[in-house]
Amino acid sequence: MKKKIVALLMVAALIISSFAACGEDNNGTTTNQGTQQSANQTTNNGNNDVVIPETPTAKPNFDVPAVGYDGSEVTLRFYHTMGSNLTDVLNIYIEEFNQLYPNIHIESEQVGGYDDVKSQISTMLTVEDSPNIAYNYPDHVAAYNMTGAVAALDNLINSKIEVTRADGSKEIIGLTDEQKADFVQGYYNEGRQFGDGLMYSLPFSKSTEVLYYNKTFFDANGLKVPTTWDEMEEVCKKIKAIDPESIPLGYDSEANWFINMCEQLKSPYTQANGSHYLFNNKTNRDFVERFRNWYQDGLLTTQTLYGTYTSGLFIAESGTRSYMSIGSSAGASHQRPAADTNGNYPFEVGIATIPQADANNRKVISQGPSVCIFAGKHSAQEVVASWLFVKFLTTSVEFQAEFSIASGYVPVLQSVAENEAYKAFLNQADGGKYVTALSAKVCMSQVDAYYTSPAFNGSSTARQQVGALLAKCLAAETKDAASMIEEAFEDAIDECEYNG
Repeated sequence: MKKKIVALLMVAALIISSFAACGEDNNGTTTNQGTQQSANQTTNNGNNDVVIPETPTAKPNFDVPAVGYDGSEVTLRFYHTMGSNLTDVLNIYIEEFNQLYPNIHIESEQVGGYDDVKSQISTMLTVEDSPNIAYNYPDHVAAYNMTGAVAALDNLINSKIEVTRADGSKEIIGLTDEQKADFVQGYYNEGRQFGDGLMYSLPFSKSTEVLYYNKTFFDANGLKVPTTWDEMEEVCKKIKAIDPESIPLGYDSEANWFINMCEQLKSPYTQANGSHYLFNNKTNRDFVERFRNWYQDGLLTTQTLYGTYTSGLFIAESGTRSYMSIGSSAGASHQRPAADTNGNYPFEVGIATIPQADANNRKVISQGPSVCIFAGKHSAQEVVASWLFVKFLTTSVEFQAEFSIASGYVPVLQSVAENEAYKAFLNQADGGKYVTALSAKVCMSQVDAYYTSPAFNGSSTARQQVGALLAKCLAAETKDAASMIEEAFEDAIDECEYNG
């Protein structure tokens, strides 16, 4: 079993490190660093010459200068993933920001996808360089902070220092109590989930998972939209009886499904401190076995098992079809079938909250980009200027409304729902042309259900492993499912501990 092999490797590494601890580096100086893979995370450059310690470098909370922002000329680099439609919106608000702070110059750069941003910044950090601001997911911040590069925002958030803007108006550097309360709290709290109680990011725009369903089919067959997983099983069986060739449900992200179930069932998944990986327990093995039975009965598929996004099944007009799809709220336009030449759609799309295990413990995963600010070699004035720009975008109702309409992501401020332009957008919501508005409307109706998982160096490994675990357990051919699932969980824990 892999667990035994990993244990032997770790013992061997300990023996090797006991000799290495008294060795010398190439400069002749004594080194006290072992070579255990489990104790160090090494950059994958082929030479293993850059080592990042597993314990983050201690870094104090950023100290706000007594003068706040002094009006000096600074140029800030902002790395993100926005395409041209979103940078058009961003550039409008950069100009508005510059009317208030003309000496803060923003260089906005679309680097690629989220992994491209992470890869480029991680490489830059090895030579103590970085942009000033970046799009991120929580596990990216955890990785960056292994070098103590990310500025803790608490002192900035709570600063009462006043700054005077170019138009003569004043604002405090920090957030007002009203601004703090206006954030969707499930989004806001993501920035404080790194195990030390400090705030390292602010939410920028968000998405979640929703249940898409073929409303036309549901209405024609008298089907009820499932609100629990028990109801989901029953609906899937009814759909299978109506259309035996169908796969009633498609779920795009195996990792999200696993993590959602842990949250809904109040079952351990991971934690930021101590022993990170807690997901090998009976409750989790039981729900995996249950969903395996569904898959074996032809009731569902997933992105890995189907080979691509399951929206393809959902919008199919012939052959094998699905009638429900769980996927990103930001991808609503991909869950809508193509219109005919008259602008009519083959069926109406319905959107609902994903099913729950317990109506009294509603949980839906929070996704989408936040932004972090880098300190490092950047001056204190650059950090404060970066904060003022981040604060401007994340607390602007108008920007949040326009960005949401253009992107399909949902705003991070509750008050955007009262914005006239956004209300007009939501009022268009339907299951056809304006399906993105319908998706946003559902997202904003479930703000009390959002959660985020702990972020640490290795949390992304946990996501990968539980996603792979679920896909494997659903499809594996075996006569002893319970033993197969138990071994798969043990192997996933081993992989996390070895590679995390």
